Amino acid sequence: MTRRTIDHVLADAQRRLARLGPAQAWERAQDGWLIVDTRSNDDRRAHGVVPGSVHAPLSVLEWRVDPTSGHQDPAIAGHEDRLIVICADGYSSSLAALRLWEIGYTETTDVVGGMGAWIAAGLPVSPAGGGER
Repeated sequence: MTRRTIDHVLADAQRRLARLGPAQAWERAQDGWLIVDTRSNDDRRAHGVVPGSVHAPLSVLEWRVDPTSGHQDPAIAGHEDRLIVICADGYSSSLAALRLWEIGYTETTDVVGGMGAWIAAGLPVSPAGGGER
């Protein structure tokens, strides 16, 4: 088996997704899509969170999304087919969104540029613990 670099894996993931810019993601969130924040608690405290988002760390993401796992986050229930993943810079969110695709959530996408691009676009940010679900 030929090894692939992470750059190739990431590029393949990003080609498969219908990725959204921050403003597009915010518009969809206003239309019922759910933003799932996979960043660490330290990063969320340092940079804030998207109002209305749900925190699901990468290590447990699939379990928090999948209703058959026995560990679904109640805030995600009913939104599984309309998820937008956000991370710090828009890299790990692409890989995470593709992992959700692989278990059947093929409308899942992510935010180009992550939270850094979100903040740069001047979109709403709340302190961690104050704006998310």
